Amino acid sequence: MSARPSDRGRCSDVSATVGEQLAGSAPEAVAWVALEQNGPWGAKAFTDSHLDPGLGRELEQVATAHRSRPMLVRRPGRHPDEESRHVDPRTVLVAWTHPAGVWLLEGLVADPTDVLHLDWDALQRGDHEAVRASMPSLVHSERSHLLVCTNGTRDLCCATKGRPLALAVAAHEPERTWEASHTSGHRFAPTTVLLPTGELHGRLDLASARRLLQACDQGRSVLEGGRGRSTWPAAAQVAELAVREHSGELGAASLWVSDHRSVEDHAWVTEVAHLDGRSWRVQVRSVVTGTERAESCAKTAVPLRRWTTSIG
Repeated sequence: MSARPSDRGRCSDVSATVGEQLAGSAPEAVAWVALEQNGPWGAKAFTDSHLDPGLGRELEQVATAHRSRPMLVRRPGRHPDEESRHVDPRTVLVAWTHPAGVWLLEGLVADPTDVLHLDWDALQRGDHEAVRASMPSLVHSERSHLLVCTNGTRDLCCATKGRPLALAVAAHEPERTWEASHTSGHRFAPTTVLLPTGELHGRLDLASARRLLQACDQGRSVLEGGRGRSTWPAAAQVAELAVREHSGELGAASLWVSDHRSVEDHAWVTEVAHLDGRSWRVQVRSVVTGTERAESCAKTAVPLRRWTTSIG
């Protein structure tokens, strides 16, 4: 029987100790929608917070149906219950992550139900103008945002490691730093999402987190701590990061996955293309390691798999 996570240490400590790869661990989503919601969050924040649970459920369903990832966000700091019930308006961030035309809309909404009025079909296909027309209160933004997972009711590592990081970054970048309800990958805490590129990172400290914002502002990707770009499936995330390591290309808009297919169980072939016409064929495999680790502190340990890549 597998040991309980509490018998082996916190999930993020165990993951780091066994050398678990971060690459390929980002959730798959071509777009992100972040809604500001003050106050405490439960493990399933959209239906366990001061947000109306019916609205929260509806937002999760419509986002998932359109390959989008919804999150609740709030400014770093204390979030006492009765003192932080939300007074509208509130911030909304809407990002499309594909390197062919990354964009971000941000603004205030008078009521959280306004987010349901998004043109979700247009968001899925990256139609900037149609999305903006569906929510006129949102405007195009050139500034990047860093969302740090801090939801300790979902996993303690996000509270003990994510919250201190969010506070530290916010001291330098108060307008671009948010606490986030769930980014996945608790075991990589502190873990973050960069908008608008949809790049996820883990095991960060203050210096590396600030570099993410600076690099995103300059249109560059950061390989250190990279979990992958949510635009792609897991194995394609691994392939893109491998090509960046191989070629030294850090331009966030310079590479994209032009083809990705499974060739057998736990094996894929991915074509990664460059703006200058170059391309790389990457063979990706997922192999069992014989090591176990828990995906979160609340779960039992399961076998760990490792990615291998071959670039042609």
